[in-house]
Parts: sequence; structure tokens; C-alpha cells
Amino acid sequence: MRLIRFSTGGEVRTGALTATGDVVDLTAHGLVADLVEILASDDLRAEAGALVETAPSLPRDSVSLVLPVSPGKVLAIGYNYRGHVPPGADPTADDPAFPDVFVKTPNTPVSASTGVVVPAVAAEVDYEGEIGLVIARRAHRVSVEDALSHVGGYVVLNDVSARDWQRKGSQMTLGKCFDGFLPMSDVVVTRDEIADPQDLLVEVVRDGEVTVSQSTDSMIFPMAFLVHHLSQAMTLEVGDVISTGTPQKLPAAQDAHRHIVAGDEVTVRVTGLGELTTRFIADPVSAINAASDTNTASDTNTGVNA
Repeated sequence: MRLIRFSTGGEVRTGALTATGDVVDLTAHGLVADLVEILASDDLRAEAGALVETAPSLPRDSVSLVLPVSPGKVLAIGYNYRGHVPPGADPTADDPAFPDVFVKTPNTPVSASTGVVVPAVAAEVDYEGEIGLVIARRAHRVSVEDALSHVGGYVVLNDVSARDWQRKGSQMTLGKCFDGFLPMSDVVVTRDEIADPQDLLVEVVRDGEVTVSQSTDSMIFPMAFLVHHLSQAMTLEVGDVISTGTPQKLPAAQDAHRHIVAGDEVTVRVTGLGELTTRFIADPVSAINAASDTNTASDTNTGVNA
């Protein structure tokens, strides 16, 4: 099932998509539950599934989709896909012993329909296509075998970074946590829709060129292990999101890579999960400052000429 949240008449409601992509308003049909509550309950998911099959639907373009979940915490994984190696080389040679974990703060997740501001103070903005795991059952020190049962669904993410700000200190936090630096797909695909999360193709398209194309079977730390590992240190709460890492850019794309600027669009697409297109827009604060500088200069010149 594909669950959404949408705004209508000033009210945010929970819905689901039909096989043709139309919207069933679950709230209007008596299922008064938030999206994460449906993910967490077998009974509510069954009720929602029945409504998708029988209830009237709305055209998708008649509603405004909003951020599907507002995670209390987002735990993100650094290097987690094996790189591109020459024929005959050992692809596991550079595998780290443990995942590289960092956080994305609550100001970073934004809906797919929201443009991401390229900060005027950041010169090296970059993109990364990733799969997000939405936690639906509280997880504390869970086993690898039981880990995925705590995942309710999947989203597509773009882990946006300011590389120059990552280098301003010993931690990555500021470079990863500018406002809006985690665009999220508007649809949560429930776990039962994906037979094997370690057999999904992750691709990223920029300027019409595929810059990333790699299967999740090349992950160093599979998704189940990530849930297990993270839950050893902290309790994963319902609605939390784990961003599972990005494949490396293709060699040709890496050689031609340039930093993100306003006007760029990046699409992340994942088998079975759909796609997320991120629009990058100019920093309005920069424009205001520029206008202010111009006005100040004009006022000064007027005074001098007078």
C-alpha cells in the first residue's frame, strides 16, 4: 500500500493511492489515524487496504501532498555502498568495520513539492539519492533477524549536503543540516510491497544524465543490520527515519561533477518505491541583502549628489 498525507480545506488528512494513482481519503471514510499509526497497526493497515479497494477516489492533482512523516530523529549512514572497482579487484577491500552514522536534524525534512534553497553562504552543495526506512514499531536492542519487522515502510530521500560546511569542523552536522536539506518523497510504500529491500535499483538523474545507478545488493551494511546496530545505542521510536546511504556516483559523472546551483533539478528513483524530484532554488535572503545593498548605495549617492 502507498500511504500519503495531504491538505484539503485547510486540514491535513491521511490517504492512500489506488493502483491508478488516485487518492482515497482515508480520514473522510472514518479511518481517523495518522499515517504512522496506520504503519504501526496491522488492523489499521487492513482497514486502509480495504478502503483503497472499495472507497471512491479523488484525482491526485486535486489535492496537495505534504510531508508524510515528521521524524523525531533521522539517523543517516555515510559510506554504505561498495565503490566501483577495476575488474578482478576485491570490492570488499575497503569495507569499514562499522557504519558511519550522522544525524539530520528536524529542520531538514521537506516535502517533495518544496524547493530546496541553495544557501548563499554555501559554495559546495551536493546531492545523494537514498532509501529511507520509516520505523513503525519501537526498537530497542533488536536482533538482526527481527529488525525489519520494526520497519513500517520506505521513502525516497535526497541527502543534500554543503561540503564546504562539512569541512568547517570535526563533525558533519552543519554541512548536513541546513534548512530543507532532506527532501522526502510524498509517498510511504509499506514494507509488504517490497519482497527484498536488498534487491532494489537506486538511480539518480541530473540534467538528463544518470549519475548514480547501483543495486542495494551492494550495500556494505544491509538495512536489517542498520536497524539492529542503531537500536543497540538508542531506542528507535515510531516515525523515526533511517537514511541508508547513497551509492557512489558513476565514474564519468564524478569526473564531470559540479556543485548544485539554483535552477538545478535532481531526480532520485528506486525500484518499487517511485521517484523524488528535488528543485533547487535561489536563496531569498541573498536577494534581499542584494536589494538592500543596492538601495543603500542609491540613497548614499542621492545624498552626495544633493
